Amino acid sequence: MNPERSERIEIPVLPLRDVVVYPHMVIPLFVGREKSIRCLEAAMDHDKKIMLVAQKEASTDEPGVNDLFTVGTVASILQMLKLPDGTVKVLVEGLQRARISALSDNGEHFSAKAEYLESPTIDEREQEVLVRTAISQFEGYIKLNKKSHQKC
Repeated sequence: MNPERSERIEIPVLPLRDVVVYPHMVIPLFVGREKSIRCLEAAMDHDKKIMLVAQKEASTDEPGVNDLFTVGTVASILQMLKLPDGTVKVLVEGLQRARISALSDNGEHFSAKAEYLESPTIDEREQEVLVRTAISQFEGYIKLNKKSHQKC
């Protein structure tokens, strides 16, 4: 998905606690707040698209429009399962970052007018160097981890 930057969308918004979803991530989320469940139901009627936005304070149980960040990730709902305890397990895939221009709460759920953000571009050589560095760091971590387990 690579919509034009100027494309404006209207989309249901799901506030998230203690998690940030990025483009290309596939992640299960467990949703329990009634308002959030209604948001998921609205998203199912909205091409299964939803905007995932982190709360500024995870401890806020019932966030308001001022409790959410203005940049989030538009995601696709891959699977939704209502659990016996009333919560919902939803599998989402992050598609593209977006910035909220107007956030509203209609009492049922949050919705936003938003604009897609361009993904940052990176030079191919720089990307290769970063990948090699990450692999090297991870290999070093593995060696240290093996040494610490041998001492036990």
